Amino acid sequence: MSKEKILIEVSARHVHVTTEDLETLFGKGYQLTPKKDLSQPGQYAAAERVDLVGPRSTLKNVSILGPVRTASQVEVSMSDARTLGLNPSIRESGNIDGTIGVQLVGPAGSVTLDKGLIVAKRHVHLTPEAAEAQGVVNGQVVEIKVHTDDRSMTFGDVVIRVSEKFAPAMHIDTDEANAAGITSTAWGEIV
Repeated sequence: MSKEKILIEVSARHVHVTTEDLETLFGKGYQLTPKKDLSQPGQYAAAERVDLVGPRSTLKNVSILGPVRTASQVEVSMSDARTLGLNPSIRESGNIDGTIGVQLVGPAGSVTLDKGLIVAKRHVHLTPEAAEAQGVVNGQVVEIKVHTDDRSMTFGDVVIRVSEKFAPAMHIDTDEANAAGITSTAWGEIV
């Protein structure tokens, strides 16, 4: 069976928040306003934005992704982290134990997270059917060859994440996209 190409999407800096943190940032009873659906089912970019405050600098107007989560988490690139003056761990999304925090500032207040700032480990979302067709399993680490006009490359240490709730797509951050010359989306294949 031939393997299908994998959609590669660029995931810019963003924030996931709990209901409690959302209310601290925007006011009691506040709800996120969906602005744009994302490729992963049920996920969206919200209209709301916050500032990230580090010891060296502030990143303004950072997108919040919805829906709310059980733990707040901030995903940045290594370049973003250096701008903030912080040195976060590279982690899979959701794996925030032992990570550093950052301050979030919204129009109604601020939250200082004691953990949750990460550089997201590059990963591929697959349905069980797509994973079977690709010959991979959840948690497997693979290489993905990316074909671009000027800067084709192979990404190593890519984690496969399998769930019936996913839509097939690889996510990389802006630093990784810049290295490969990807400006919006591209296509790759498991090698």
